[in-house]
Amino acid sequence: MASNKVIMASPRFICRSCSRQARGSASYRRSYATASSQDIYDVVCIGGGPAGLSLLTALRANPTTSRLRVALVEAQDLSKTASLSLPPTQFSNRCSSLTPTTAQYLNTIGVWPHMKRSRIQEFHEMQVWDGVTDARIEFDYQFGSSVSQGNVIAYMVENINITSGLLKRLKELGGVDVFDSSRVEKITFGEETEDLDLTEWPVVHLQGGKSLAARLLVGADGANSPVRSFARIESRGWDYDRHGLVATLELEGDGWGGEYRKTAYQRFLPTGPVAMLPLPGNYATLVWSTTPANAALLKKLSTKDFIALVNSAFRLSPVDLAYMHTQATGQEDELVWRLQHTNFDPEAIPQLVVGVQEGSVASFPLKFRHADSYISERIALVGDAAHSVHPLAGQGLNQGQGDIQSLVKTIEYAVSHGQDLGTQMALESYNSERYAANHVLMGVCDKLHKLYSVGSGPLIPLRSLGLKAANALGPLKNFFMDQASGRGLRV
Repeated sequence: MASNKVIMASPRFICRSCSRQARGSASYRRSYATASSQDIYDVVCIGGGPAGLSLLTALRANPTTSRLRVALVEAQDLSKTASLSLPPTQFSNRCSSLTPTTAQYLNTIGVWPHMKRSRIQEFHEMQVWDGVTDARIEFDYQFGSSVSQGNVIAYMVENINITSGLLKRLKELGGVDVFDSSRVEKITFGEETEDLDLTEWPVVHLQGGKSLAARLLVGADGANSPVRSFARIESRGWDYDRHGLVATLELEGDGWGGEYRKTAYQRFLPTGPVAMLPLPGNYATLVWSTTPANAALLKKLSTKDFIALVNSAFRLSPVDLAYMHTQATGQEDELVWRLQHTNFDPEAIPQLVVGVQEGSVASFPLKFRHADSYISERIALVGDAAHSVHPLAGQGLNQGQGDIQSLVKTIEYAVSHGQDLGTQMALESYNSERYAANHVLMGVCDKLHKLYSVGSGPLIPLRSLGLKAANALGPLKNFFMDQASGRGLRV
């Protein structure tokens, strides 16, 4: 495990022969890495997803940190990500709900203009209801919210649109050494030589023999983070025994609410929440948290039966829906018959699904994970490497972007005050700030999942009463809206 000893910015980490000149120079305070070695960096980030790319973009866009020597390591070929070339009627099934706060940050660091705006869909309303009792809460900024300007709750964006925009902005800024299509072979500590002492610096060894020494190594490398393993930071939690099933859907007509006012829908079922979130035109993305057996069935169904089961999820009772999940085929005919005996308000549910994009149906296991710490000596964790949350609130990517904002602010402070940005002491403000904020949100999502997974008993009327009360109380509802849109979250 990395030493907990605080290592102040010392010339012995650069070059013993030039210590006196380095100690007093402004360039030393601003750019820690020496030009004499091509493999030494101030910041090395492993992971080229939205979190890792946002970190490096923000560092390069910030005048205080723009002179740091930074590198990105990513196993995938980023050239394919940079060239987003899907046709207008085809959407990736990996989408995220960006809060206005996250969108504003991406705009601040110059990324938003590089994203394809025609593929981003803002939405203005949310309909959330209990699948057992039909108790409902309606979120709409039109009705008196304190932050009603813009009337936008969130933006639905394909992840590839985000990463493509980030890569374009990084190329525009320049100054980042990118090692893509490069797998990490191992991470070790450095060695002491005649000129350098890197014995407490992480060194990333890539396949092919390249090695990168990092004053600060950032793990943006996912839930199974090699960086977290290297730092011996434990990640604790549990599996939900649920899978998140996603798909890209085509809707009847021109999409609900027309082109100018879109609505997101989420229904809490005993097996897990099902959400339909708007995309441009008459398309939507599906996120359905359900049992592994149900997810397996959904992936095996014919297109017409899959569509029927999705439409059933927003219309039929949980009992009817459970029965339809026991059938290997025939869901389309079953839905037609059961709708004749089911009452529902067509204005309170999404429009009928009429198509599903080929190859877009997929699923992944849902887990709760939280690292014991986001930092160690010369290590910082961001995004999924630090935390994994249930997707019912759509906050996973936004949490990662909150991590980036906080970490960049922490690095900026260290650089502007002549501190060694990699020490645990310098990183502590990031850890304390983000750990607490993420812990609260993760706890709320976990409790909501458990509360609405109950299909019978005394909790049912109590949770319905709470939902109705929240819907009736304007200030309380506005508070929930502000939290969901990110306006109530501060870094």
